[in-house]
Amino acid sequence: MYPTRAPRRAFLASTAALATGALLLTGCGSDDGDSGSARSEGAATTREVTDAQGRTVEVPAAPKKVVALSEPTLDAALALGIEPVGTTAGRGQKGVSTYLAGKAKNSEVVATVAEADLEKVAALRPDLILLDETTAAKSQVSKLREIAPTVLTAKLNEDWKEAFTATAEALNEKSRAEKILDDFDADVATTRKKLGDNADAVVSVVRWQNNAPSVVGVGKNHVGSTLTALGVRRPANQQGSGVGHSEPISLEKLSTIDGDWLFFGVLGDEAAGETAYAGARKATNFARLKAEKEGHVVVVQGSAWNSAGGPLAARIVLDDLTKALAS
Repeated sequence: MYPTRAPRRAFLASTAALATGALLLTGCGSDDGDSGSARSEGAATTREVTDAQGRTVEVPAAPKKVVALSEPTLDAALALGIEPVGTTAGRGQKGVSTYLAGKAKNSEVVATVAEADLEKVAALRPDLILLDETTAAKSQVSKLREIAPTVLTAKLNEDWKEAFTATAEALNEKSRAEKILDDFDADVATTRKKLGDNADAVVSVVRWQNNAPSVVGVGKNHVGSTLTALGVRRPANQQGSGVGHSEPISLEKLSTIDGDWLFFGVLGDEAAGETAYAGARKATNFARLKAEKEGHVVVVQGSAWNSAGGPLAARIVLDDLTKALAS
């Protein structure tokens, strides 16, 4: 956070100037022919979108320097072939979520899920800032608007597909997003037809943290909605809309996470999940779980399964489910 004394006013003035300069560049430079398809086709260099708060925001028609301050907006931008210049660290991680690291090699981390560093954001001179309510930076929207056009793409617990579509709309890539979703839905349908004996399976999803499990993947997120689309069932405490991103479960109630299959991860990569799984197997009553007895515990890349995500995370989830459940 920047200082609150006199230099703060100077910073706000400078960030406002940056925002004005960015808008002037995108709104008035229609004759240089180097700003992407929108300009080459003679289209307007700015356009209006309505964000999740109902605000009308004027954004570049072909944004060049995007900052994505939430995990889902980063995922969405990368899925659409756009690497943001700035982004957020993954939940519980120092860098971007591990499942996105290969696609976001040049994205500078300027935020965490707790807050955005406004000075670092401004230094990148973005022409568009994206975020949603999965990050605490939502409380900084008014300050972010002084830096560049800022779009809050989705409310908390929004259907992930709708959130992705809203991000694509802000990036002027809605047609590409529709193709991604159509392909995903087609693959879900294909997997569902191949489930065989697992068509009615009970599937549990947990994140192991601090030597105990937390229930995740509940609701309309990329995990919960994919499981629903496949037609499989969830344990009783993993049904409904959920009360938050995760819900801790005590070891005394370990049986409540059981199912025919247990997808197990941490906030990190699969290797970290394997380490956690080795520790979990030493916990009292873990060996009694049906999924453990039958060899149906699947260690997954937790950064994709257990964080807020978009189409890239959903694809990993679907691929893991297909490999484990489809006959």
